[in-house]
Amino acid sequence: MNIQWYPGHMTKTRRMIAEQMKHIDAVCEILDARIPLSSRNPDVEELTAGKPRLIVLNRADQADGAGTKRWEAYFKGKGCAVLTCSAKAGRGTEKFAGAVRELLSEKIAAYAQKGQVGRMMRVMILGIPNVGKSTFINQVAHRKTAKAEDRPGVTRSKQWVPIGPSLELLDTPGILWPKFEDQSVGLNLAYTGAVKDDILDVETLSCHLMAYLGETYPEALAAGYKLPSLPEREAGENDVAWGWRLLEAAGRKRGFLISGGEVDTERMSRILLDEFRGGRLGRFTLELPEDGEQ
Repeated sequence: MNIQWYPGHMTKTRRMIAEQMKHIDAVCEILDARIPLSSRNPDVEELTAGKPRLIVLNRADQADGAGTKRWEAYFKGKGCAVLTCSAKAGRGTEKFAGAVRELLSEKIAAYAQKGQVGRMMRVMILGIPNVGKSTFINQVAHRKTAKAEDRPGVTRSKQWVPIGPSLELLDTPGILWPKFEDQSVGLNLAYTGAVKDDILDVETLSCHLMAYLGETYPEALAAGYKLPSLPEREAGENDVAWGWRLLEAAGRKRGFLISGGEVDTERMSRILLDEFRGGRLGRFTLELPEDGEQ
C-alpha cells in the first residue's frame, strides 16, 4: 500500500514551527503509545534541535503496558523527559505542569536568581494528526480551548493556551511527512486513524492488521471475535492472504453474511478498525524500540 498524504497546510505549519522556535522554552511531543516510533515526525528532530523535550505517550490505556514501559525507558535513554497518560480518560495529564517545571528547573532557577520569579514558560505542543493533542491540551487547561475530534486534520492554526500564571502552551496543527518510506509506518498510522480512511483500501488495511494481531496477540484476537481457534497460517502465506482468512472467520462469527453465504468483508473490515481504534479488542502495542534499530 503506497500511503502518501501531505496537505498544503502542513507545509505552512512546518514553516510556522520553525519561526516560533525562538519564543519557546521547551517542546512537548505527543505520541501514540501504541506506535511511538511511527507517530514521531522525523522532521521534528531538525525543527526543534537544542530545545528541552518532553515526550507524552498518550492513549496508554489502549497500549500494552509492558510495551509502554519499554518505550519510557527508551526515550529517557535519549535524554527526554517522559509522561505517560490517557488524555481522553483524563488520566496522567495532571502531572504535566510538574513535568515541565522539572524539565526546565535549571532555567527557572536561573531566572529566579535574576529576580524574575514566576517568569512565563512557553511550551510548544507538537504531534501528528489525530494523536489526541487537542484532547490533551483541554485536559491540561481544565477547559475546552482546542477543538478535538476523532479524525485527522482538525486543528489548522496555532493558538496560545494559558495554563496557570507562569505556563503557556502553543498549540500547533498536526503535521505528517511527505512520504512513508517504510510501509509498516504507513500501516501503523492508518490502523490508528492518523491518515484518513478515504485514501485507503480498508479491506487490504484490515487484512494487514488481522495478520499482525494473529501473529502477536492471537489470544486477544480469538477472544475478541469468539473464535475457538484462529485459522492457522500456511507455509509461505503472506499477511494479506492470511489476514483475509482471519477477516472472513471473524465476519462469519459475527454473522456478516451476504447473498450466497459469503462474508461481507468490507463491513467486517470497518468494524475491525473501529473496534481496534476504540480499544474494544484489547490493549496492543504495534512496535517496540528495537524495531527502530533494525
